[in-house]
Amino acid sequence: MMCAWIDTGNQMMKSVDAVMKTAVEEGVFPGGVLLVSRKEDILFHEAYGKADIFIGKDVTVDTVFDLASLTKPLATTLSIMKLEEQQKLSLDQTLGEIIEHFRGKDKAAITVRHLLNHTSGLPDYKPYFEQIRFLPKPERKRRFRELLSDETLVCPIGMKTLYSDIGFMILSWIIETVSGKRLDHFVRDEIYQPAGLQELFFIDLDIVGQKVHNHSKHFASTENCPWRKKVLIGEVHDDNAFVAGGVEGHAGLFGTAREVGRLLIMLQMQFHGHPASWVLDSKTIRQYLKKTGENERALGFDTPSPADSSSGHFFSKKTVGHLGFTGTSFWMDLEKEINVVLLTNRVHPSRENIRIRAFRPIIHDMIMKNI
Repeated sequence: MMCAWIDTGNQMMKSVDAVMKTAVEEGVFPGGVLLVSRKEDILFHEAYGKADIFIGKDVTVDTVFDLASLTKPLATTLSIMKLEEQQKLSLDQTLGEIIEHFRGKDKAAITVRHLLNHTSGLPDYKPYFEQIRFLPKPERKRRFRELLSDETLVCPIGMKTLYSDIGFMILSWIIETVSGKRLDHFVRDEIYQPAGLQELFFIDLDIVGQKVHNHSKHFASTENCPWRKKVLIGEVHDDNAFVAGGVEGHAGLFGTAREVGRLLIMLQMQFHGHPASWVLDSKTIRQYLKKTGENERALGFDTPSPADSSSGHFFSKKTVGHLGFTGTSFWMDLEKEINVVLLTNRVHPSRENIRIRAFRPIIHDMIMKNI
């Protein structure tokens, strides 16, 4: 797919550029890439700051970021969409019907829909890695899934919206069970490769010395991990995803802002019915990219909160997106056909830096006011 590139030398982009430079100077994040598109046109795509503060490596537009929870919508949810289109899965199938380990348990009645819109009743997070990291690598995945199947519900199924990493870990297990392929292989074969997306990928940590395409030279560094005893470069930041081998439904995806932007443009185009065909059907995309009843979330995607949203004040009500713990985010305004991708390494060298929370609405407001 070809995208038109717009001159970024106008006053609008100068103000956005200045805000990004100030964010780096003031330590909101060491480095980042900002991409803004409207319809098929890329209005802005610039890199800032350092990919690694210890060796002085600059961020470029080719820098690969740990996308963290952007994995949920951009890998796991797209895979569920595809399986539904292939008639291998339905949103109202239950865990008990799909995965043997859940039969006869209190979680058996949880549906795929519950997992996607975070109404499963599962906890938001558990530090499974604290138990698993001491096990030999061949035993880790088995134990990881034992913990998932034994997890206790914190509220009745379908009664409350509670954002849950654990639900998306189980969705990854569903994808593997139904398709016969692990999540990274399925999304590569069924979504990314057919769409020509080569800069979105998982890193299998169980393959010693793995060569990751041609991207190994330019990863943005993340945290100086206190228990892995090193600065993480090209290794998933999320602790639970790490002990699971680097490939999970809640985290593990890596990519460039350019490729995230291309994927969002494709989704936008298909949502609006052009082009006529893609790797996913327009009807499917529209079904997922809308709020489900009173739920504040779409299926697999977040929507702006009524107050104090990270998307700021000017995105329409028909907006979906997601945030990632490492300092990543995207927002898609489906009414205005505007996409904003902000990828940073705000956890480098420490996750204690949370200044991006205040910055996100500022940069989004600046972009939308100028557009």
